[in-house]
Amino acid sequence: MTSDIIIFDRATTRRHRERAATLPAAGRFLAHEARLRLVDRLDDIKRRFATVLELGCGDGELATILADAGHPARVISADLAYGFAARAGGVVCDEEMLPFAHGSIDLVIAPLTLHWVNDLPGSLLQIRHILKPDGLLLAAMWGGETLKELRAALLQAEIETVSGASPRVSPFTDVRDAGGLLQRAGLGLPVVDSDILTVTYPDMFALIRDLRAMGETNAVKDRRHNFTARATLLRAAAIYRERHGDADGRIPASFQLLTLTGWAPHDSQQKPLKPGSGKVSLIDALKTP
Repeated sequence: MTSDIIIFDRATTRRHRERAATLPAAGRFLAHEARLRLVDRLDDIKRRFATVLELGCGDGELATILADAGHPARVISADLAYGFAARAGGVVCDEEMLPFAHGSIDLVIAPLTLHWVNDLPGSLLQIRHILKPDGLLLAAMWGGETLKELRAALLQAEIETVSGASPRVSPFTDVRDAGGLLQRAGLGLPVVDSDILTVTYPDMFALIRDLRAMGETNAVKDRRHNFTARATLLRAAAIYRERHGDADGRIPASFQLLTLTGWAPHDSQQKPLKPGSGKVSLIDALKTP
């Protein structure tokens, strides 16, 4: 790791993913959507990737998704949780300590796992090292607007019921920071896209059930470690409905999906010209005085 800052309790993150592996896959529909979107990016790339590593393999569906999309490949499935890794026939792997050889992977796909690592720059740097020259990283992670409604409702409920608040929803990376992290890791041609996915639920507790099924519940190191009082949860659910409920009583949950693309360096890639090497005047190009 390149940083001593510890934001997440990785043991708790692992336990949450192990629990998720025992819960119905229907609650992981957002992870499925993230995989579809990442694989869809390959349609714009005129090459094949023979060896694909998936970090956060979940239910082990990536190989089927790739084949159905016309991109068959040998997929190495890896997950922090043994339950998911065993289901996919893969390996247990911590995204902060990748055990793969230098220059051994053509494509790394990371659907909704990198936002749980403490040292994201270090993890991205390790990914660059295991990629072959001109290898590709496709990653999806949650951005800063994710679960903003839930965050606000829990904060207000805690202030009202226990006279204080603790971190309830994980901090997320924003678009600008994500692009900078790709560059810092030495990944070329970095691109970061953002989409807001809005899912509606009958109540806050249905949302929490899906978050558990995805392994996306609170693992912030400085969180309160005691059980949340029933009164706090009921008040949060009421606040959520009062502020955001529609005419039918359903509530929206916002998920900001960041899609990251970066390439391991290779001589064939486009490179920016050196400053001052331009031969065309910007005034002439814009035809303005």
